[in-house]
Amino acid sequence: MRLALGVEYAGTAFCGFQTQPARCGVQDALEDAIARIAGHAVSVVASGRTDAGVHAASQVIHFDTEALRPETAWIRGVNSHLPPSAAVLWSQAVGDDFHARFAATARHYTYLLENRPQRPGLLAGRVGWYHQPLDIEAMQAAAAALVGTHDFTSFRAAECQARTPVRTMTKATVTCGGSLVRFDFSANAFLHHMVRNLVGALVAVGTARMPPTWIGELLAARDRTQGAATFAPDGLYFAGADYDVRFGLPATVRHVEIV
Repeated sequence: MRLALGVEYAGTAFCGFQTQPARCGVQDALEDAIARIAGHAVSVVASGRTDAGVHAASQVIHFDTEALRPETAWIRGVNSHLPPSAAVLWSQAVGDDFHARFAATARHYTYLLENRPQRPGLLAGRVGWYHQPLDIEAMQAAAAALVGTHDFTSFRAAECQARTPVRTMTKATVTCGGSLVRFDFSANAFLHHMVRNLVGALVAVGTARMPPTWIGELLAARDRTQGAATFAPDGLYFAGADYDVRFGLPATVRHVEIV
């Protein structure tokens, strides 16, 4: 039997999603907790791996088990064995053709940036920070160039192992509410550090160090060394992934908001 779970977590408590020898990954915490309920070792697969310090509002995972448990066991039972910074939101039995990673048709990320002279205190670790005023309209104009199918080599980490840098971006927006700047990105898939590199480049535009047309120039250059520095992971949230309705999953994308 294959089960899918929806999970949320605060990345500041983990060394990333993927399992690590020190057992400090989100995957490690989930596998340990699920094993306590299933009564046997399990291996979980996620819709998208996140780096250390990156949060998830809706991470979909799947695992296989022969253990028959009520739905509450896979939610409240697993949660009772997870650290406070991670929680299962829902559980759903799925067919063997479901795969949390390969069945996802799109992925969504949000980056929240505190734009004020003082560094964050109350929201430390939950938002990024930039101390100088940012030109939101300039960043909006620059972000528009990202929509479409492009080679995103200029925005991928040097250690990125993806077979191709080509991705199709369907959403790239910049909005502002008070001192909080919000970046929302949707694409069929993302490269390693891609969102943090995009935010770094857009912030460079927002400070007028670079013009809005620079984003298009970076795409054409296909050269990471010409891009901006990778932005901090603190404000990055994996908002979820899209799946075909035939899988019958609950909502797999959640709006990220600081309250």
